[in-house]
Amino acid sequence: MSNPFIQFDKVSKAFGIVTVVDDLDLSIAKGEFVSMLGPSGSGKTTLLMMLAGFETPTSGSISVGGKRVDALPPYRRNMGVVFQNYALFPHMTVAENVAFPLKMRGVARAEMNERVSKALDMVQLAAFHDRKPIQLSGGQQQRVALARALVFEPEVVLMDEPLGALDKKLREQMQLDIRDIHRRLGLTIVFVTHDQSEALTMSDRIAIFNHGKIEQIGTPLQIYDHPRTQFVAQFIGETNLLSGKVSKSENGLLTLRLEGGAHLEAVSEANVNVGTQVKISVRPERIAVDAGSPSANSLDATVTDVVYHGDHLQVRTRHNGSDLIIKANRNLPPPSIGDRVTLSFNPNQCWIVA
Repeated sequence: MSNPFIQFDKVSKAFGIVTVVDDLDLSIAKGEFVSMLGPSGSGKTTLLMMLAGFETPTSGSISVGGKRVDALPPYRRNMGVVFQNYALFPHMTVAENVAFPLKMRGVARAEMNERVSKALDMVQLAAFHDRKPIQLSGGQQQRVALARALVFEPEVVLMDEPLGALDKKLREQMQLDIRDIHRRLGLTIVFVTHDQSEALTMSDRIAIFNHGKIEQIGTPLQIYDHPRTQFVAQFIGETNLLSGKVSKSENGLLTLRLEGGAHLEAVSEANVNVGTQVKISVRPERIAVDAGSPSANSLDATVTDVVYHGDHLQVRTRHNGSDLIIKANRNLPPPSIGDRVTLSFNPNQCWIVA
């Protein structure tokens, strides 16, 4: 990326003998919404805390706008931070909580009141100006925390699992609200989450963390449809993994012989030699059951279970010892346990993963 706004250059962080972030590089453009996604302990929150100034890198450098910030205290980095636990002052009103960063910066009262009103309007809480945090719902408290992070017009907004404590419906609404604010204001947002759906919904790009490193970074479409590793394929949504040996490789299209003898075609970005043993990732919704006109890839399988999921049926099948899950259209006649079925999918809908 040319002229990145935020740059992590070979950043590492160790706590004693445990390395939490390992020689990591990451570039973020101005105005971009980047989610750092991964399991607990993968290093994503530690990286965010180093950017905020609450942790110091063991090695490497962090720059914002072309200037190194890793030696600056948090209050000199001009970043808004939103935490999962809201961190509101219980004795202050909503307006006083939002005004706090401005007060600390010595902003005049008239300007302070104007900015607070604007920030509360932005998060749809203008009518709650004089309430205390205890009088608000969890979602309303999170909106106050967001207004407080935005009110002093920071260069960057950092969010550490800000929606984790909310119920599903409210969390989904807040995702859309934050995405709308990001688009309207052109903010640079760095967002930490362990929720795959949240990252897919909100992000311009997603960085997948594993053991202190970034396994893959890309748009939601790239991450979901073209995972590069088994970890990414399995961490983002559901997937089916099949093992096979490459028998032919031509123009990024591989022909493989599965362990049970069946032949499939799959797509690969990397050059893979004939004879190499590989894993294939196929998303459950990409597989059709007993389609009228089967695709290039077809497998015979036995239905082992059918589970109702509201908007789809989860059909569990087995092919030569491998379990395959399919998301089937609930409007079609469902198969029964024990049925022999044909599973079909296109070569460009399955992907070789490392």
